[in-house]
Amino acid sequence: MHRVVALALPNVVAFDLAIPAQVFGHEDERERYSFRVCAAEPGLVPTTSGYSIQAQDGLDALLSADTIVVPGYAPLNDPPPDVCQALRDAAARGARVVSVCTGAFALAAAGLLDGKRATTHWKNAQRLQTLYPGVSVDAGVLYIDEGRISTSAGVAAGIDLCLHLVRKDHGTEAANSIARRMLVAPHREGGQIQFIERPVAAPLDLFAETCAWARQNLAEPLTVDALAAHAGWAPRSFTRKFVSEAGTPPLRWLTDQRIAEACRLLETTDLTVQAIAARTGLGTTANFRLQFERRLTTTPSSYRRLYQGRNRAAAPA
Repeated sequence: MHRVVALALPNVVAFDLAIPAQVFGHEDERERYSFRVCAAEPGLVPTTSGYSIQAQDGLDALLSADTIVVPGYAPLNDPPPDVCQALRDAAARGARVVSVCTGAFALAAAGLLDGKRATTHWKNAQRLQTLYPGVSVDAGVLYIDEGRISTSAGVAAGIDLCLHLVRKDHGTEAANSIARRMLVAPHREGGQIQFIERPVAAPLDLFAETCAWARQNLAEPLTVDALAAHAGWAPRSFTRKFVSEAGTPPLRWLTDQRIAEACRLLETTDLTVQAIAARTGLGTTANFRLQFERRLTTTPSSYRRLYQGRNRAAAPA
């Protein structure tokens, strides 16, 4: 019997905690897993959703756990020293330690992510990297398995990671069975990059008119020379100043604007991929797919299905 213990920190994200409970703690999995919830001290633990949950056990439960899951929590303060020590001790004896969403901050505070790749919710990825520079943070994936230490991206990505762990423990058939019960995909395409908000960047103070003009003329074959001419600058001076203000070269910024517009059109219209490629200035369909997949790690058609929900409601179970 594989013992799974979820560590509920104060203001635990209820959905994050419910994921391992559904995957490992469901009655259908009683022959494979046992599941408990613990806290720094047994008793009520507040959640971010306005209610509290009852933790049956204290940190002693981690002593015999085969897998420890740390769900997300807020605010992202370091856990108490005894919690960090308990996580270190568990990892040292070989327990598998897993985080869902911002639970990665607890693993990082305990030093378990030092020198490792890790992920968390894309909104918090930069903060994780800044606070813990020894961690290699990847904000573009759904989860990362580093062997005995695993981390997932935000909220529902915890489902992907937990199913991955079941797949490792008991094979694809077992993971697929749980996915069917939960009515989720056994494996999702792409990473969390496709879910990151992409608001149109605020115009640069110095080149506000040129940026607005470029966005209105994305279908045109815009070049650095054309952008510089519109701004009234020499191309080399324009590029140097643009990079200093935007932090990215003009053509990369332009491609980002084209991808953002392509996302909008895929979400809100029935235009063909070829038509979107033309409207956004991404050229051929092949180049559009290449640029899109390079940045979002998914195809334009998969992205459209994801955000328009076509053929989902009527599909047979």
